[in-house]
Amino acid sequence: MKKLKLGFVVKTLLAFSAGVTVLTISLTTATMAPLSEGFEAGGKSSYAAANVTLGTGSWYMDDALTGNLSTDRKTGAYSARIRNTGLMHMNFNKTGAGTVSIQHAVFGADGSSTWQLWSSTNNGSTWTQVGPTVTTSSTTLQTATFTVNNGNAIRFEIRKVSGGANRINVDNIQIGDFSSPTPTPTPTLNEHLTMGNPSNAVTNVLQPNNYLMEKPQYSMSYSRDNGGPNWVSWHLDTSWLGSAPRQDDFRADTTLPSGWYRVQATDYSGSGFDRGHMCPSADRTVTVTANSATFLMTNMIPQLPANNQGVWANLESYSRTLVSQGNELYIVSGGHGLQYFIANGHVAVPAQTWKVIIVLPVGSNDVSRVTTSTRTIAVVMPNSGSIGTDWRAYRVSVDQVEAITGFDFFSNVSSGIQAVIEGRVDNQ
Repeated sequence: MKKLKLGFVVKTLLAFSAGVTVLTISLTTATMAPLSEGFEAGGKSSYAAANVTLGTGSWYMDDALTGNLSTDRKTGAYSARIRNTGLMHMNFNKTGAGTVSIQHAVFGADGSSTWQLWSSTNNGSTWTQVGPTVTTSSTTLQTATFTVNNGNAIRFEIRKVSGGANRINVDNIQIGDFSSPTPTPTPTLNEHLTMGNPSNAVTNVLQPNNYLMEKPQYSMSYSRDNGGPNWVSWHLDTSWLGSAPRQDDFRADTTLPSGWYRVQATDYSGSGFDRGHMCPSADRTVTVTANSATFLMTNMIPQLPANNQGVWANLESYSRTLVSQGNELYIVSGGHGLQYFIANGHVAVPAQTWKVIIVLPVGSNDVSRVTTSTRTIAVVMPNSGSIGTDWRAYRVSVDQVEAITGFDFFSNVSSGIQAVIEGRVDNQ
């Protein structure tokens, strides 16, 4: 079992972060207002490690500077430029943070790099990664958005973690205020969240990147800024299977809040990516209405055909085989990591797809029937054009999926049982 926190990192990244030497200045002054740093005030012309006073306050920059060349990607005259495994962080706190958005692009004709956002709530003594690692490959500024929802005094750091001498530009850092969610009636959780709400998503527009949507056919946490689900959760048993034909009526989800972009059925056109179902069409064949619900674009992530139509589809088919053998399943799936955006920046393309499954014999009082012997299946698959077809080759533990996503799966199951079933890798 993993407690939900937005700072989980993959084991391979832990080795990196342990070796980073960071100069920390423990200034405790905190700002209350939303913070916007565009690097237009103040400046730093060399890569040497030093503090610099920018428009928002003092920042520390190592292997980083503020650039104004024609090959610096920027709005205005300046942006930050980071090379090697450079970093930059605030030497001051902000009181509370809701979301953090950062624009990024490659410098000049440089190749791609990856970077991470980290946060500290103890004046820079220790740092925790926020959200996934981001890949920068575009020559135009793209926006990466991270959900923080922390009401404490907090500061942030950007770390470039790969790409060698390739340089990246960072501009227009926006840190929104933390707002305690307006109390809303707790919805009656349907069967699809029987095992838990992995990210504590709520149906509240103040949490646009962890927005709970509950439909009769599945539940999800939706990200407005990524144009797709963080996760989709559904229950699968024989009551959901029948003879209704595949509807193929891909369409925008009109139940999204007013003013949010609604991904269109044609938004993936020409991208090379399939409109990849999370809750599969074939898992909802009991009625035409049930099948049609799976074609809402909120249920889709961009998947390369080799992933979507191959190994991913094979695991979906195997899941229905388990149901035909007298089992019922609780399934959660989603994407992880950002490759880039399609649909004019409205839809994020994940680097990987993941899925976790609890397998139970058909029965009632399902949470109480989960034991240390209950089978769990978890996979992480590259969203790649060169991927194998055997889903078993991509099995990991549920704990490993929690580590890369920051979600807490099956949280309604007792912690002792979670510790056992989430720590092992399926071998059946």
